Amino acid sequence: MTWYHALLSAFSTYSAIPTPRYRWDERVGALTLCFVPAVGLVCGGLLALWHALCLALDAPAALFAAGAVCLPLLVTGGIHMDGYMDTSDALSSHQSRERKLEIMKDPHTGAFAVIYCGVYLLLSYGLFSALYASAALWVLCPGYVLSRALSALCASLLPKARRDGMLRRYTDPMRKGSAVPLCAVAALAAAGMLWLRPLPGLAALAAAGLALLCYRALALRVFGGVTGDTAGFFLELCEGMLLLGVWIGGLL
Repeated sequence: MTWYHALLSAFSTYSAIPTPRYRWDERVGALTLCFVPAVGLVCGGLLALWHALCLALDAPAALFAAGAVCLPLLVTGGIHMDGYMDTSDALSSHQSRERKLEIMKDPHTGAFAVIYCGVYLLLSYGLFSALYASAALWVLCPGYVLSRALSALCASLLPKARRDGMLRRYTDPMRKGSAVPLCAVAALAAAGMLWLRPLPGLAALAAAGLALLCYRALALRVFGGVTGDTAGFFLELCEGMLLLGVWIGGLL
C-alpha cells in the first residue's frame, strides 16, 4: 500500500486531479517523487487524444494549439508554472542570493513573472500551431514523462538552496536507490521518443539535455542549489525546449 499511497501523494501534490484520501508518512514521502512522471502520462495521453480529436473534426490549428497549451496547466493546476514565474521574478531582480530566495517565497506576482509567462505561452502556442499537421507532434507525449523524471532527479540529487520547504519534505526521506527508478523511467521515455520519430526525437532529447545542463549551472551559481520553485522552472523550461526540438527535428 505504500507504493499506492505514494502514487496518490504524487497526484495530489503535482496535479489538480482529485485523489482519494491516503495516509502520508516518511515512507510515502520517500517514494512520492518516483511517481511524479505518472502525471506526465496523463498530460501526454490527453495531448494525443486532443490532437486526434482536432484532426478528426478538421479543427483549425489555432484551436488545437490553444488547447495543447492549456492542457498541462489544467492537469497540474499550474503548480509548475507558478515555480517558473516565481523563479523568473527572482532572476530578473538582480538582487543578492538571499534576496532572490525571499522573492521566490513572496506570494505576490511581479511584473517580470507575468511578462515571461506570457512569452512562454505565446511561443508554445506558435510551436504547437506549427506542429499541428506533423506526425512529429506525438514525440511530445512521452516528453511529458521525461521532463518530470528529469525534474525529480534534479530535485533529489542536486544540493538544496533551503533547509526547509516542500522540496525538503519529499527529498529528505528519499533513499539512495530512489534515483534508479527515475533514471529507468527517463530512459524509457527517451526510447519512446526515438521510436516514435527518430530525428524529431533526437533533436528533442538534445534540447532537453541542453536545458538540463543550463538549469544545473544556473541553480548552483545563482541560488546555491534547487528549490521547489526552481524545479517547476526547470520542468517548464524542459518542456518548452522539447517542443522547440521537435519542431526543429521535424524540419530535417
